[in-house]
Amino acid sequence: MTTSTLRRSPIGTVSEVAGNAAGRPRNAPPSPWILDRWRDLLLFVGTPVLLIPLFKAAQARWSAQDIFLFVGAFGAMGHHLPGMIRAYGDRNLFARFRTRFLVAPILLLTVAIWSSWYDIQAIQLLAFGWGIWHGMMQTYGFCRIYDGKASASATARARADFWLCLSWFVAAVLLSPMRFRTFLDLYYESGGPVIPAMAVSVTRLLIIGVLAGVTLFFVFQQWDHWRRKGWASPIKITLLVSSIAFWWYCNNGVQNILVGIALFEVFHDVQYLSIVWIYNRSRVERDTTITGFMHFIFRKSGALIGVYVGLVFAYGAIGFTTSAASALWIRHALIGVVTASALLHFYYDGFIWKVRDTQTRTTLGIGSSGMAAAQPRFAWPPWMLHSVRWAALVVPFGVLCGAQLVGRVVPPLERTAKVAEVLPDNAQAQLNFGEELHKAGRVQEAIQHYETALTRDASLAEAEYLLGLAYSDQHQYDLALEHYEKSISLDPKSARTEFRLALLLRSAGRPTEARVRLEHAVALDPTMFLAHQSLGDLLCDEGQYKAAIDQYRAALRLRPDLEAAERGLAYATSYARR
Repeated sequence: MTTSTLRRSPIGTVSEVAGNAAGRPRNAPPSPWILDRWRDLLLFVGTPVLLIPLFKAAQARWSAQDIFLFVGAFGAMGHHLPGMIRAYGDRNLFARFRTRFLVAPILLLTVAIWSSWYDIQAIQLLAFGWGIWHGMMQTYGFCRIYDGKASASATARARADFWLCLSWFVAAVLLSPMRFRTFLDLYYESGGPVIPAMAVSVTRLLIIGVLAGVTLFFVFQQWDHWRRKGWASPIKITLLVSSIAFWWYCNNGVQNILVGIALFEVFHDVQYLSIVWIYNRSRVERDTTITGFMHFIFRKSGALIGVYVGLVFAYGAIGFTTSAASALWIRHALIGVVTASALLHFYYDGFIWKVRDTQTRTTLGIGSSGMAAAQPRFAWPPWMLHSVRWAALVVPFGVLCGAQLVGRVVPPLERTAKVAEVLPDNAQAQLNFGEELHKAGRVQEAIQHYETALTRDASLAEAEYLLGLAYSDQHQYDLALEHYEKSISLDPKSARTEFRLALLLRSAGRPTEARVRLEHAVALDPTMFLAHQSLGDLLCDEGQYKAAIDQYRAALRLRPDLEAAERGLAYATSYARR
């Protein structure tokens, strides 16, 4: 956009609005804050201090899975909407990147739906890596804003800031047993070749060395600039410390990684939704070409903040519809929409919010004096640079897709063994390996790994459940019963454990207890057709044929070809008529 399309707003830039509200005269030095001290600390810099106790309180009421699903839908997907509104509501921006905005949605949605239909795991690996990059770049972007507001020489520190953010964000994932296991699982399921354990160990040592070197260089550069030109931005340093420390806590300091992911997602969403509202609010005031929905939602009205948040939640609700879809093709289409939304969000944010862009700096109150755009020694043509970046994603993605489609994926038993070897202290890695051994008929070896998993994490309900299943397979029913009961004490909402325990209780001649367990199982998971059928059998044994008929019919609605339920229904119906 050229300066001819801009008009001077009566409210001035974002910083001027905050400054005037605080009573600072117009001729005072520019504010180092985006809004003002307290709102910046609340929304951008100090948010983790509030989120940690909030999540601890939430965990007392809801499970980690429930928190993760809620944040994943309403937060992770919901916050994609504001960027979409700007991409398709800002006429000048749309004209500038028309081809990208028209081609990318069609391309990514097609690939995402195709990947869901054929269960291509490479798309999830791509989203995993791109999501980490996206989170890192948001922190880096805020560093550039605060540094640009504080110093005219901010550009000279940009490279050190970038490498510091990148090294700490990547290291937190690769050095985290929980997150690194997730990465390895996705990598192998996507068709990646086996990585030797020695290579992983050497890579981790290299990461630590690089992390130390980059950090020392950053500290030296900050000290050198302070010594020669004065302190740059204490706000930026505080933001870096709080964001990186919080990222490490979420990846390495939480007991359940789902809670950690949800924690940082909320921090990311609060930052993003706030800065996008502030930016678009200023853009609407300054640019007369912005009309339509974008002008409506971001015009001057405090009540519209509620509408803005409501729209974000409404868009995020799409994420909840995937599991509710009954038709298989609809479910795959919805999963594709959710995945494509995330990838489009990562892609668009990579170029529509660049801090070095003149329009972005002006709108955020940085100005050309606060951060001059760096002049590269060699400027690639934009189309070539963009093609190289896409190739960096498309080529490895295509290779992994090809490997999975032709069946050149490391077998589950081998890949879980490698992950367990690389991460001997990770409970889930040992559990996954044990489960594959169990499927292969090596039950005694599986039991050893289940027990190893419990020594690493005594609260792992799934390990107790699988131990119960393994001992049941070995006809050691007393031990199986003991481990099922331990699993339920750790996870009272597990329908499958209640079902398995009920079967054992019934075979042990304890039908009353078995009925209570089965009724609880179908209450927890009404889609468990085998529990309905087993409860029908139990009710038939007790002579309650009408109640049994209801259970058999419920089982057949879920699985019309379930022969045991058909036989039971015929039997119960014949006796109910007598």
